[in-house]
Amino acid sequence: MTTTGTTFKVLVVDDSNTIRRSAEIFLKQGGHEVLLADDGFDALAKVNDYQPQLIFCDILMPKLDGYQTVAIIKRNARFANTPVVMLSSKDGVFDKARGRMVGCQEYLTKPFTKDQLLHAVQQFGKSYQGAI
Repeated sequence: MTTTGTTFKVLVVDDSNTIRRSAEIFLKQGGHEVLLADDGFDALAKVNDYQPQLIFCDILMPKLDGYQTVAIIKRNARFANTPVVMLSSKDGVFDKARGRMVGCQEYLTKPFTKDQLLHAVQQFGKSYQGAI
């Protein structure tokens, strides 16, 4: 169980198996339900099917990048209030600004720590609950 006693359904979208598995381990240790997607198209299907309460999305992915994926998710009224945290090894001002423009709430630079991931879940999971 989480330290606050609240469990969230979290989707992790990343083309790196290592990043997906690390995030999955950290989030499960925090008591959360975890869904995994390896590209933007897989993410769109999982968002529609499972309606996660929070999404962590990599930026640099084949087929559909993170910016495109988030923009599509946010255009759907059902998911417009779902918080998104971008994950990237790039930490430039432009990258962060572009993430905000498509609707992400936060930006975590890889490699991230367990504490950073769980803090983001608590911070943005609560805001999602308030939007329901």
